[in-house]
Amino acid sequence: MTTMKSHTLPSDRQHGFTLIEVMIVVAIVGILTAIAVPSYREYVARGHRAEARAALLQAQQWLERAATATGTYPLTAAFPAALKKVPNDRYDISLASPTGGVEADEGRTYTLTATPKGSQTGDKCGSYTITQAGLRGAKEATTGDIVTECWGK
Repeated sequence: MTTMKSHTLPSDRQHGFTLIEVMIVVAIVGILTAIAVPSYREYVARGHRAEARAALLQAQQWLERAATATGTYPLTAAFPAALKKVPNDRYDISLASPTGGVEADEGRTYTLTATPKGSQTGDKCGSYTITQAGLRGAKEATTGDIVTECWGK
């Protein structure tokens, strides 16, 4: 009598991944996510900041054109609503110009401010400002410190 050898055919073997292999893949994905997500958020925030700075410069140009035509800068009440919004709706633009009083520079000075709102509120650059003299600033939201390098980023 012949003995039959038990051969395992390749199709009889089990296929798949071991638990260790799956855990290694999950760990690698977790590490990559931990690095990529904050970088992506900062990238998006920089884009929103750039739009806020562009909106401030656009508002400043409007004020300069109006001052060239009339001899004085328009007051806060005359600031158009179209210039108060940033296209991404993450900042509001406001105009502060002195009015009334003995020492007021009515129509001679102004400060434009881009105030973050929504998801941009905790941004490290906070509120952007620009004056009629061209002085640019950014006030950090949490500490109120002036962050000068924010205008360049």
